[in-house]
Amino acid sequence: MSGPIAWFARNHIAANLLLGAIVMAGLVSLPSMSQKSFPDLDFNLITVSVLYLGAAPEEVEEGVCIRVEEALDGIQGVEKISSSAIEGVCSVSVELLETADASKALGDVKNRVDAIDTFPKETEKPVITLVTTERSVMDIAVTGPTDEHELKAIGQQVRDEIASLRGVTQVKLSNARPYEISIEISEVSLRRYGLTFQQVAKAIQASSLDLPGGSIKTEGGEILLRTKGQAYRGSEFEQLVILTAADGTRVYLRDLAEVVDGFEDTEQKLWFDGQPAALIRVARTADQDVLKISNAVKNYISNSIDHLPEGVELTIWNDGSVFLRERLDTLFDSARQGFLLVLILLALFLRPRLSFWVSVGVPVAFMGAIFLASLLGMSIDGISTFGFILVLGILVDDAVVVGERVYSMQYRSGLAPTDENLLTAAIDGTRQVSVPVIFGVLTTATAFVPVMLGPGSIGQIQSVIATIVLCCLAFSLIESQLILPAHLGHKSVSSEGGEVGLMLVPLLGIILWEVSWSGRSYLALAIATLGVFVAWHLQGGYQRFAVELIDRQQHFSDGLENLIQQKFRRLVTKATEARYVTAGAALAVFITTIGAISGGHMPFSFFPSIPADAVTARLTMPLGTSATVTENIVDSIRAVGEDLGNELNSMHPGAPPVTHILAALGGQPVSNAGGGIFAGGASPAGGHLAEVTMQLIPGDQREISTLEIAQQWREAVGVVPDVVELSFNASSFSVGAEIDMQLEGSDMDELRIVATKIRERLADYPGVVDIGDSFRAGKREIKLEILPAGEALGLTLGMLAMQVRQSFYGEEVQRIQRGRDDVKVMLRYTASERRTLGALDQMRIRTLDGSEVPFATVARATLGRGFSAIKRIDGRRVVNVTADVDRTVITANEILAKFGDGPVQQIMRDHPRVSASLEGAQREQSETFSSLIPLFVLALFIIYALLAIPLRSYGQPLIIMSVIPFAFVGAIWGHIIMKALGLLDSLAIMSIMGIVAASGVVVNSSLVLVHAVNQRRAEGMSVTDAVIEAAVSRCRPILLTSLTTFAGLTPLLLNQSVQAGVLIPMATSVAWGVMLATVVTLLVVPAGYLILEDAGSRRSPR
Repeated sequence: MSGPIAWFARNHIAANLLLGAIVMAGLVSLPSMSQKSFPDLDFNLITVSVLYLGAAPEEVEEGVCIRVEEALDGIQGVEKISSSAIEGVCSVSVELLETADASKALGDVKNRVDAIDTFPKETEKPVITLVTTERSVMDIAVTGPTDEHELKAIGQQVRDEIASLRGVTQVKLSNARPYEISIEISEVSLRRYGLTFQQVAKAIQASSLDLPGGSIKTEGGEILLRTKGQAYRGSEFEQLVILTAADGTRVYLRDLAEVVDGFEDTEQKLWFDGQPAALIRVARTADQDVLKISNAVKNYISNSIDHLPEGVELTIWNDGSVFLRERLDTLFDSARQGFLLVLILLALFLRPRLSFWVSVGVPVAFMGAIFLASLLGMSIDGISTFGFILVLGILVDDAVVVGERVYSMQYRSGLAPTDENLLTAAIDGTRQVSVPVIFGVLTTATAFVPVMLGPGSIGQIQSVIATIVLCCLAFSLIESQLILPAHLGHKSVSSEGGEVGLMLVPLLGIILWEVSWSGRSYLALAIATLGVFVAWHLQGGYQRFAVELIDRQQHFSDGLENLIQQKFRRLVTKATEARYVTAGAALAVFITTIGAISGGHMPFSFFPSIPADAVTARLTMPLGTSATVTENIVDSIRAVGEDLGNELNSMHPGAPPVTHILAALGGQPVSNAGGGIFAGGASPAGGHLAEVTMQLIPGDQREISTLEIAQQWREAVGVVPDVVELSFNASSFSVGAEIDMQLEGSDMDELRIVATKIRERLADYPGVVDIGDSFRAGKREIKLEILPAGEALGLTLGMLAMQVRQSFYGEEVQRIQRGRDDVKVMLRYTASERRTLGALDQMRIRTLDGSEVPFATVARATLGRGFSAIKRIDGRRVVNVTADVDRTVITANEILAKFGDGPVQQIMRDHPRVSASLEGAQREQSETFSSLIPLFVLALFIIYALLAIPLRSYGQPLIIMSVIPFAFVGAIWGHIIMKALGLLDSLAIMSIMGIVAASGVVVNSSLVLVHAVNQRRAEGMSVTDAVIEAAVSRCRPILLTSLTTFAGLTPLLLNQSVQAGVLIPMATSVAWGVMLATVVTLLVVPAGYLILEDAGSRRSPR
């Protein structure tokens, strides 16, 4: 006998070396793989941010955004260009096609934006970035000092000390106001000294500077010349000379202006547990390990009390390492428990020696997959770990089929159990099933290709899962075809005790792992267990136990065999005799399932609702609202949250659910962090924005859910007057708003009217909450016009605008570097003058001849109101209407199905110039399905081809593939069962991906069955006898492979932790789909085979 199977079987040393090489490669690669809570996602998105400080949104749109859009038009690989003009900032987002070269596109965008020379001169240099994942590790709240200067100084000290730690590269001080030196001069002072803003600015620039003067080359050497007079502190600027009279009298800056060395005039505040705080954010680069960084920072915090001022406290907030440990621990626990269940099933169905060698395929495949994953640059994270769990039960399928066939030939064929006979049976048995095993793996791999090639962020998550599965399947095939026959063909143990010992080693190893609490405890328990077994063996008890155990396993195996030979044989005989009734019953089940979905018994949501371990209340007030008003509302929301937290903690003293409360004014730092989704672009800021975040203990430690806490907080806060938006977010991950309807048009007033109508109609649906839109009335504006009298004096609108801007916004005189801080030096009116409308009337406008005239004589001021933000998509203005839904009441798809059929069409009929489209999760859903369907159809064709080639038939692959619809049926009823148990709330996109993946898994058993039928027919059996005998002979391996797949996923299915929530829908589809497809394989496929034969016989000439 020749070939690789025979060669490795007869050269068991080579087989063992191959096994060892695979295991060693995995063990060596494992330490080099970084650990992350989530894989790093690539976003084909480029952002362009241009600061136009002091400008209104309409000015930003016209002066910056439109010019950037026009410059970027026509760049290759761009799918969509969107822009947002808010006060002082233009942000342009360039979405790229999936196939676009992001680096090339980034270069093209930079070149075109840098070539724009028509920006207003007050704009700053554009910042162009390729959006990446924000890889957050943890946040640290610094509390203690109440003075803002002192608090920021300590925050900077802590930031710098953490940044100096080994392995820490990304640290920033967040939500702290930037330093600024404000030189405030009144109109009275300017007139007293006969100065203008421009003259004062030039005097400051001429006096505050460092300038190199070259060098003097003397005989003694070269000496550098330097002019050193740069002011860095407010007190130094006060000493600058602005005027010098002929008599030598000097006018210093302090004589005519107040110099405030403070912070920029923004409304940013942060409170942690009611105390003023600074927030330090620690992040990582793509290849850095979360746990190593976290440990380094925690060690620093524990030692910081020795050198930080008394009263300063550092508190870890939003620790990503805890989430990582919890997620990996949860998934590792599920993997261990699943493997334990698989081992128990193997031990029940197979002899201990056979079950041991079959189970060896799992760790071998895992080690090989880890080696390949490391080469591909993948990490150990929650998603890749799920890939290992998903394939856990599938991996033994090949080995079970091979092992069952080899065992039958070795011990059930009547051969003498000599070494040569055992080896020959191992080779022949493996070869007999090699075709269905190899092509079964190929069909399974083919089904995961659509999962791997999905679009968007969801597609990247699925790609990680699919890649791990494909790597595992590749090494599983190698192990079952080249390594397993060598072990089964050589009887390595001869006694019952040795055979049972083979199986007890992995079983006890996993059980001890489950009960141990550390590495040392595991080693101690292992040594103790070994000692017990040695003593037991010396007394002879172990051998008796082994004999008894093998007898009981044999008794179970014989009982199962009798059940298959008698009752199952009768059942499959009846199913084949009444084959048309069997096929009709299967069709009825499929139709019933479709009816259950159509009847709304299993709703669909694109992404499962994954509750977070925090609740965030986001507050948006009308633009222009005083920061004092917003702060009062934030204090109220925070106080209600503190009261609720105290109440919940007193109700659950064993595990107090609420740990900390973080409140922010002037921005929404937690929400804008995106849960680690985006880094880049400009985040909205202003005194009208705020948020309060309630941090909770992990969900599996709480007796109350995150959604319940959010609902209680929402009800306790009640209705807030004049609020634009107040939402309570309890989700840990989002691909966008549940409902996001984008309205496009050119008239903002008409867009506002349509958005209002849609909001009002959405409010009529129960379960729709947090309804809002992106249209916001802007701040009150004073629009300036120049009068003919001003033009007669030689003034222009530009000169007027510049002088007004210098007075109220200010002129940037200098920008100095003070340590790591970039500090602006601004010249402007005094604070009291900038806060009254009367100052505009009292302002003096300087003409070209140096004279000054009252503002009212040369200009007119008109009071109005603009927009808070102007959003544009591909050159058109847009407004987004968004809402969230309570999935216990209704889903977004149900609402849109009802809402889109009538109300939307009715509203849009009255506004023909406005168009509507779906964005957010609905857009992601549409793109995913539009990509998935053709890929799935292609995968089905490839599966058909892979089946047709070994079977040499066009019809038999259709019989095999007839089980695929029942994978869908099993998945749906599995979701219904899981929903009834409270473990799921709806179908999700991951459920659909699970059905696609299960389609490749379920055909394996059908292929094994049909291949066995063809073998028996080739041996001379009649068609009916061949079908029945094949079903009976393959019942045990088919049943075992299905049970191991289900058992491997069972611990994950029953896991209620937050970390497992996103993965359970896919696991449900695979587990339940495979189980129902097994019944169809054993009963319906034999009937279908005979129906195909009946059709062929009717077509044959008589």
